[in-house]
Amino acid sequence: MNDSPGWASPGSAPSDDQGTGIPKPSAPVDGSGPAGQWSPAQPPPGQWSPPSAPGTGPGAPPPAPGWGGMPQGSGWGRPPMAAKPGVIPLRPLGVGEILDGAVSTMRTHWRTVLGISLTVSVIAELVIILLQRYVLPEQASVDPNATGAEALRQATDSAQSQLINSAPGTLVAMIATLITTSVLTVVISRSVLGRSLSLSAAWSEARPRLLPLLGLTLLLSLMSAAIMAVGLLPGLALGGGAGGLALTFLGFLASCGVVLWLMIRFTLAAPALMLERQSVITSLRRSAKLVRGNWWRTFGILALTYLLVIVLTLIIAIPFGIIAVTVDSDGLSEFLNSSSTDFGWPFLIITGIGEVIVSTLAYPFTAGVMALLYVDQRIRREALDLELARAAGVPGYDTPRS
Repeated sequence: MNDSPGWASPGSAPSDDQGTGIPKPSAPVDGSGPAGQWSPAQPPPGQWSPPSAPGTGPGAPPPAPGWGGMPQGSGWGRPPMAAKPGVIPLRPLGVGEILDGAVSTMRTHWRTVLGISLTVSVIAELVIILLQRYVLPEQASVDPNATGAEALRQATDSAQSQLINSAPGTLVAMIATLITTSVLTVVISRSVLGRSLSLSAAWSEARPRLLPLLGLTLLLSLMSAAIMAVGLLPGLALGGGAGGLALTFLGFLASCGVVLWLMIRFTLAAPALMLERQSVITSLRRSAKLVRGNWWRTFGILALTYLLVIVLTLIIAIPFGIIAVTVDSDGLSEFLNSSSTDFGWPFLIITGIGEVIVSTLAYPFTAGVMALLYVDQRIRREALDLELARAAGVPGYDTPRS
């Protein structure tokens, strides 16, 4: 039996009591007795060779695609090609196919994908710029010549100021990620079937899942914060001595390891929540079940994904940052020699444009990788490819299982 929600799992193994329907070899029909008792008169041994393919004999015409009723790309000892109604072939995916599927979705359905990501990125960046300009306080400066207790106090004040300044932007970015992930996951799920979806239809389908997705994100954030607090508190309780610093550092490393393990384990919870219409807790369990036994593979694919996002960010952000500094000051050399970091509107606008470009491309790419990872794991564990081929109307898959 299969207890997985959402799409059916046509490839699940039969239960112990389901093997009675399997046909067994019958007795010989010529009355010679049970199998294994052969007649003493047997034909002489001969040599058998497979029939030659069309076009292999002397003077024969070249073979046509799909000779002998076999699909093109098939042959002796070679499995038939997997159906590909959409952006991915319906079979277990490789790393390159997952990344290519995310990019193909952006390219094939660019109006919907870039429409939602560009809109959300522009609104989020405008809010962040206005907060930076009018609401957030200036970041506390640190005197590089300070020593002892004064240096420690300045470093603490600077860290607190940085935390306060980054919190609103982090919150805005989280909300933007929630909206784009919810809508783009729906779009990608349709692109696997070779179907397009308008922006309004995708938003209508994703909107009821925004609050559960927000709850999932907050739960994972609180879980990570609690683990970090448990790891850091023992060292902080010992004070600022050598032992306390060492214990704090070790607790920090241990907490990061536990948080990383949990985040990879629950990385498929968002696609499961969106596509299976499950609750937050059930989605976490589904993700843990799908990732079980494939933690390192999932970690490697996500690490490669975020590495590509970092490279893209550097390629776009560095030129925009140089242009912004040059336009907002008297030149790059003046900026490097100045201790002031008070930038004006030109700097905020130019760097904001760079951030919008990065977000517009990064949001759909990461959401696509997450959704396709989820589809790939369900294909590997639950034979979801058969159900997807049936839903896409692929010939030969239109009869549901009995």
